[in-house]
Amino acid sequence: MEFSWKRNLIVLWIGVFFCSTAYSISIPFLPIFLHTSLGVNEHLEAWSGISFGITFLASALISPFWGSLADKYGRKPMLIRSGFSLALLYFLTYLITDPYLFLVLRIFQGLLAGYVPAAIALVATNTPEKNVGYALGIMATSGATGGIIGPLVGGVVSHVWGNAEAFIFSGFVVLVAALIATFFVKETNLNRSGSRSSVREDLRAALANRPLMSILGMSLMVTISVMLLEPLLTVYVMQLGASQQDASLSSGIIFAAVGIATVIAAPQWGKLGTKVGYSKILFIGLMGGAIGNLLQFFFTNLYGFGILRFAYGLFFAAVYPSINAMIVKVTEPEFRGRAFSLNQSSTQLATMMGPIIGGFLGGLIPIRFVFIINGIALLITAIMIRSKRSQLAGQPMKHQSTERQLATK
Repeated sequence: MEFSWKRNLIVLWIGVFFCSTAYSISIPFLPIFLHTSLGVNEHLEAWSGISFGITFLASALISPFWGSLADKYGRKPMLIRSGFSLALLYFLTYLITDPYLFLVLRIFQGLLAGYVPAAIALVATNTPEKNVGYALGIMATSGATGGIIGPLVGGVVSHVWGNAEAFIFSGFVVLVAALIATFFVKETNLNRSGSRSSVREDLRAALANRPLMSILGMSLMVTISVMLLEPLLTVYVMQLGASQQDASLSSGIIFAAVGIATVIAAPQWGKLGTKVGYSKILFIGLMGGAIGNLLQFFFTNLYGFGILRFAYGLFFAAVYPSINAMIVKVTEPEFRGRAFSLNQSSTQLATMMGPIIGGFLGGLIPIRFVFIINGIALLITAIMIRSKRSQLAGQPMKHQSTERQLATK
């Protein structure tokens, strides 16, 4: 068992890294692809926004279904299903020339996604209790590393070969993730004897678990906070003095600073959470993130802003591993696939809503004030954590019995 969970952790880290890298290679360049390869000349901003958001909406709607299948048939089959499906869709994207067909493929990309939550659920379920925090902290660095490397690789591929070719490259990269899941992942803690519940039963069971619903609500708020700045950061970097020519590079470095901070700090926060409790670590991460956002209002120097974003990342790196570990704490093993899929639904909805809200706010008020709003939102979330700490540290609910009781009513 000791060797098995460590091997799974290494293998799934690599798989999630490749999956996240594949996404980051091509998706940041969607507007350019729409314009140069698909001939979209009018309303490019609207096409880009819809193409980006529709995938997350589809994923949010379908995730509970995949979670139910994962708890019945295993998380490894979900990794394989998602990996090969996404590889095929990336390859097909290279072949299309119609923007409406591209939207259809983006919908299917959302419907068939699920590699990352399945990987997290598998790690959480097949890792000894004392090592869960550390393992989830390590997993958090995987997506962050892929998010740093992907745009750099995508920029080179797009420059040398073309924007459409970046999707071919993404397809091969995610294919590696699928093959890793097929041949190297081992799943041991799985009970296939129970009957598979319906999505409606799962939602009712989740609603009956108040700690889980609190965590999902916090996950939604936190992700909206992160994505709020997504459409504004490049513009703000230009306002701080970067030239239009250098704005993309400067923004990329500042985005990467948060990712690098996550890679450095997340495993340490995970270890500490095992000792002192994940709710305490989540509170510290949110407070650090809140203060970091509030301080960004006062930094009008580009270099100082970049350093502060790195410091913010060191604290915020505690947030997502703590949320994932708390989901483990408040759910039974047989419900965790569904719990992580519900969390994915929450974060995907937030990923879609955040840029829309951020863009709307950026048009109404100076971008500096959005940092204040962001900081206050994280501060409120931290206070909520503080007030519900005893509830969130409670024993997991018996979801299976809950489902059976609900099904008889």
